[in-house]
Amino acid sequence: MTVTTNYPGIYIEELPSTSHTVTAAPTAVTVFVGYTNPFFQSNGEPPPFGAAVQLHSFSNYQATFGGFFSSPWLPDYVGQAVFQFFTNGGSDAYVVALEAGNYFDPSKSPPNNDTGLQVTPAEAAVTAGGSGFTFTAKQPVGSGSPTDPLGMKLTISNVVTGTASDDTADVMIVYGSRVETYRRLPIGQLVATVNQSSQLASATLVGPEPVSYDGLPTSADFEYATPPTAGFTIIDPTAFAPVFAANAPLDKVATFNLMVLPGLGDPTALAEALAYCESKRAFLIMDAPANAVADSLAEHVPGGPANPAPIADIWNGQATNSPATLAPPTSPNGAIYFPYLQTTDPVTGAAASSPPSGFVAGLFAQEDNNRGVWKSPAGLDTVILGTTGVVPWGALTDPQQGVLNPLGVNCIRTFPGIGSVIFGARTLVSENPAFEQWKYVAVRRMALFIEQSLFTSLRWAIFEPNDVPLWTALRQEVSAFMLGLFRQGAFAGTTTDQAFKVQCDTTTTSAADVANGIVNIVVSFAPLRPAEFVVIQIAQLAGQSQS
Repeated sequence: MTVTTNYPGIYIEELPSTSHTVTAAPTAVTVFVGYTNPFFQSNGEPPPFGAAVQLHSFSNYQATFGGFFSSPWLPDYVGQAVFQFFTNGGSDAYVVALEAGNYFDPSKSPPNNDTGLQVTPAEAAVTAGGSGFTFTAKQPVGSGSPTDPLGMKLTISNVVTGTASDDTADVMIVYGSRVETYRRLPIGQLVATVNQSSQLASATLVGPEPVSYDGLPTSADFEYATPPTAGFTIIDPTAFAPVFAANAPLDKVATFNLMVLPGLGDPTALAEALAYCESKRAFLIMDAPANAVADSLAEHVPGGPANPAPIADIWNGQATNSPATLAPPTSPNGAIYFPYLQTTDPVTGAAASSPPSGFVAGLFAQEDNNRGVWKSPAGLDTVILGTTGVVPWGALTDPQQGVLNPLGVNCIRTFPGIGSVIFGARTLVSENPAFEQWKYVAVRRMALFIEQSLFTSLRWAIFEPNDVPLWTALRQEVSAFMLGLFRQGAFAGTTTDQAFKVQCDTTTTSAADVANGIVNIVVSFAPLRPAEFVVIQIAQLAGQSQS
């Protein structure tokens, strides 16, 4: 505000600051895309399918998407990956949930729905004389057989007969290792109580409201009207493309850095995700296909996957006995991790295996927080929590990893006394000489971090007069940001001249550029590359004098 002077004296005028700072962008905001519980409802409403929902804990995921589930037709890849992410150090995530439509036959290419069978929940009816209740599962239960470990069962016991609508009973819903019990529940309050409290089922009246539990069946199994064919799946690889479309909900998220498509091995969907990550300055963490094994000998390990094939053959498109072949995508904005990890099914309590991407994303976040994005997310300090080790058919020796490492397959190894750790740090273009500068995950992510930080923080310069004062300000502010990173040990080199360089002057911006409204800033940095191979040389000292 200009001061008006009209008498001799001292006047104070506060001037606005012309300085700006470059703010470091986040580095581990992670997007998870995939199928969540297809039947979960909260207050009678389904989850926001297709929306990009921000989460800061697994409890947020449970409230929005229903938490863990188990199904023979749909692996709970997303729920477990989100849990593994937060368990291993992640703190900020988005989930884009896909809505299940039909059951598919995955043996056909492309996957085909031959029967028109829609994904509908199982039900259990307890009725007598046209009056009673129907319970609808909120979980994708198994076949409905009482012996099925994924079955859901309803029981009514300890009936106490009273006056009209005052009968009470213990109503129990059992699903795997989860049990919901409603003690001394009045029959007139059954529907309201179950619908308000249950995470396993909802209830509706059939015919006139019953006034007594007497005469109603005391147990019922949740069953499908038309059970899906064994071997069918809910996962439709073509459903992922709309998530990456322009102006879709995810496109409107201001910044994310990592993307995980847990358990997805479809090459087309992964290629679409990689292209999208490139446009967003993000990094894709890929899982090896579920049928991948260490080598040809591991194909015969008991309990292994169906259609096993060596990961090297799958990666090179040479797996003749496997429907899942994955040619290496040419993108520096991604990395693949092998093998799956041993876990416990949180619903049934049975031993299970899980794709590694959720664990890896959490450790990316942990390393970024503890050391910085310039530290490769690998090594003995990346101990994975929530697993008992790699699956037996994925256990590797040093020579076996020596085959996979040059291919850009990042291996997870289990070492005695240490645990399971990430033991690879290469991008998808590790083998490609044209992308030599982006060979390592940390180098690529460091560049993306700098790009995102400058992209977000330099908007103030748009429409400023394009001349020396602007160039000087830009050069000073970017240099200050890079200097701060240098002091944190983010670059190679012992001096600033060796570590980074910022140019913004007449050598970068010509008169023609100025005439076209363009200002050019050239930012160079010396990246830190990981020490993959530690070579120890042993020599004898000969001819030394004896003391």
